[in-house]
Order: sequence, then structure tokens, then C-alpha cells
Amino acid sequence: MYSIKWNPRVIEYLEKLPEDISSRIAKKIEQIKENPFHYLEHYEGDKVYKLRIGDYRALIDVDLNNRVLYIQVIDLRSRIYKRR
Repeated sequence: MYSIKWNPRVIEYLEKLPEDISSRIAKKIEQIKENPFHYLEHYEGDKVYKLRIGDYRALIDVDLNNRVLYIQVIDLRSRIYKRR
């Protein structure tokens, strides 16, 4: 099982979202702890993985040695790829 580390900016972003959306995102991220590579896709052009959560995307760094998922960015699909 992997542990999860959140970027502080991601936590701020989730707090600004409506409660139903932020809880759905948090539940999905908790769900991937067991087998993250079942859900994650490699993000082209960068050394991160992406996770689809409805209209939102999360960009995640994976530390295989320490089994840690670093949640770097969460945003709408239409904006997230412009941010990187």
C-alpha cells in the first residue's frame, strides 16, 4: 500500500471547491492507494502520472522506493495541462 502526501496548494484548491466535488476527489485518491498503477496513466512530456476524476485531473509524482504518491496539482481537465 502507498501513502499519500499532498501539496499545500492542492489542499487550498480542494477547500475552495464545492463539498461534493472535493469529497469525490479525496475518495478517489484514497482508493488508488492499494494499486495506483491500475488507475494512473503516464503523463506525456513530464515525469508524473495523471489520474482522471470526472472533469478533474490530478498530476501525481510516484516514489516507488518509499511507496509514496505526491499529489502535485488538481484542476479541471481544460486547465490542468496549461499549468504544467
